[in-house]
Amino acid sequence: MIGDAQDMLARLKATLPKTWFPDSTPILDGLLSGMAQLWAHLYGQLCFTRLQTRLATATGGFLDAISKDFLGTLLPRRLSEPDAAFRVRIQKELVRERNTRNAVVSVLTDLTGRTPEVFEPSRPADTGGYGIGSGYGLVGGWGSLALPYQCFVTAYRAHSSGIATVAGYGGPTGGYGTGAIEYASLSMIQGQIADSDIEAAITRVMPCSAIAWTRISN
Repeated sequence: MIGDAQDMLARLKATLPKTWFPDSTPILDGLLSGMAQLWAHLYGQLCFTRLQTRLATATGGFLDAISKDFLGTLLPRRLSEPDAAFRVRIQKELVRERNTRNAVVSVLTDLTGRTPEVFEPSRPADTGGYGIGSGYGLVGGWGSLALPYQCFVTAYRAHSSGIATVAGYGGPTGGYGTGAIEYASLSMIQGQIADSDIEAAITRVMPCSAIAWTRISN
């Protein structure tokens, strides 16, 4: 394989005059193998370093560093989040649409996996009207031009995946004093999205002159 110890050994031997040594050179090979191992290690480090310079190929702590460089404390890695999922979140955030209705829907859908409801009281498409898709007591809502640049957002909390390797109280694999259970907190739930995360996401994409009255629901 290119860059491994055997490849480096062959490259070193190729620089020597062929007439200096016989076909079988165990002593020479042993001497050069030490240098070949070093060069193979350096080549591996070079390849690894090259990967860490790009978002598409960075891994581990280098991916965390990229997120911090571009986004500050805006997008930390979630508990036990793999590189692939974290990378996708960073890529989306770098080109995030902002200052539009769709931006609110998009950021909340990406964050929670659930599509929010957005109602703008000055938007006929939301309020409807007599003879326009809705009417009194039907779908739609009360419209008002007295609430310009304002909307009402119903955001839905993410479905939690629970805590890995921990069973529920009284479940078939766990109970008090038996099975895989332990005292836990909400911070231990994998993929947990706090209400403050939802509010912060809306704030990031809303125009500074607009107001989003927000309700968070399960």
